[in-house]
Amino acid sequence: MIVVDTNIIAYFWLPGDFTRQAEAALTKDPDWAVPYLWRSEFRNVLATYVRAKRLAAIDAHSIYLNAESMLAGREYAVVGMRALALAFESHLSAYDCEYVALADELGCKFVSSDRKLLKAYPKLGVSLSAFA
Repeated sequence: MIVVDTNIIAYFWLPGDFTRQAEAALTKDPDWAVPYLWRSEFRNVLATYVRAKRLAAIDAHSIYLNAESMLAGREYAVVGMRALALAFESHLSAYDCEYVALADELGCKFVSSDRKLLKAYPKLGVSLSAFA
């Protein structure tokens, strides 16, 4: 099991430079875990793509439903106080620290492309390129 952040989910569902790495990560470990926060963050990514005319709204809806289906049963509530404590400790966003908190709680690694997050928590985090 690995915790993946929203960037990894976006790389998987939205074709780009890191899509193959995200696909390789899923092949290596298909047991992806996420905090419920991923939904809001991913909807924001999709909305940004639609506004930038990089994606049609109908396609964004379809991608969201497919991603939601893929991650069904793999979503977890995060202990808010733990995420907040990690945010205080690292000076990173409480949003980002939800992924760290979940990985810590589940006893697994989190996979991210966020350099600041990976630098702050090197024992729990692994970059997408290193993992894939």
